[in-house]
Amino acid sequence: MAIDQQESQDGTLSTIDQVRMLRKLMLYWDGQWFLKAAEAFGLEAAIDLNARVRASFGRIEMRILLRALGRPRARDLAEAMHMLRIYVSAFMGEALRAEFAAVEPQHAEVIIIRCAAFEGAKRAALSRVDQACVACETVWQAWLETLLPGARIDVCYPARMGKGDPRCRFVIQADLEAPPA
Repeated sequence: MAIDQQESQDGTLSTIDQVRMLRKLMLYWDGQWFLKAAEAFGLEAAIDLNARVRASFGRIEMRILLRALGRPRARDLAEAMHMLRIYVSAFMGEALRAEFAAVEPQHAEVIIIRCAAFEGAKRAALSRVDQACVACETVWQAWLETLLPGARIDVCYPARMGKGDPRCRFVIQADLEAPPA
């Protein structure tokens, strides 16, 4: 910590400050992209486009994560959830607070306590605040299909902050032995 403080005092950014700044900039970039797409194409088209882009980028994120971890894939759902926990912590920091639980070998749940994308959607004051939820519904599926190729993945969203719930709740079923649908 003393090194980080020393770096900041001499006019450079500490590693911690760099990470915080990059996390914020990525979120702001995403938010600005969405707002400009909504302005240019309309809210509904922007929501659809954002969900498609988010899923595509989600696959890229997980391929990069797997390479960084030196792994070709997750062994099972529990390991996939562990990898997602690592990713969320590195990418989002405190902007996304989530609880991950591998309940059974083929069943897991995620509870989202704080979501910066949803909070940003509320601040944008558009006619819908669930646009972040629509993208989230595509990205979790993409993440898990990338981490567990060949598995049949089913993600249900029984609770979402964008739909008025106090927290988001995702229920994940992974059939690791079945061919994908």
